Amino acid sequence: MANKSSGNHLLYISGGARSGKSSYAEQRALSLAGPHTYVATCPVLDEEMAARIELHRQRRAGNCWHTVEEPIELATALSTTRDSGIVLVDCITLWINNLLYQADTNSKPLSEDWMQTTTENVIDAARRGKRTVIFVSNELGMGIVPADGLSRNYRDLVGRCNQALAAHADEAVFMVSGLPLTLKKP
Repeated sequence: MANKSSGNHLLYISGGARSGKSSYAEQRALSLAGPHTYVATCPVLDEEMAARIELHRQRRAGNCWHTVEEPIELATALSTTRDSGIVLVDCITLWINNLLYQADTNSKPLSEDWMQTTTENVIDAARRGKRTVIFVSNELGMGIVPADGLSRNYRDLVGRCNQALAAHADEAVFMVSGLPLTLKKP
């Protein structure tokens, strides 16, 4: 794991669905001097998702954003964006969903240990360079235990990843109803 370099800052933002995570992350990113890179992890799965993605693209167009769409190779995307002053990764839960789908397609189950190592590789890539990297993720561990094994595994993988990101972040914020609650200050 790379040591924190001078001028490097990791911000972890979590919360429930529609809690205001992405809006808050974008506001924080835009409050900092760029260049700005938006790493989008969501693939086009259906017409509704295609429309959402296009809306996000239009909202960022004309702003200072360079967009990288990478659903699987997050550490690689972070390595190739080293020259950006601000990198916003939205979102971790979709990235893990993509990894889980790929693993299921290839009949290769994912373990929490694998997720820990993969997350540490992402953190290591994020720590390279003088920049701020903002990670957005959903908090899934506050509901009922899912009824099926695949959903429980997904929840567990997201939980493991979120714990690692929060532990290594310089700052952590939890969003509730559009309000940021500071969990960890720099």
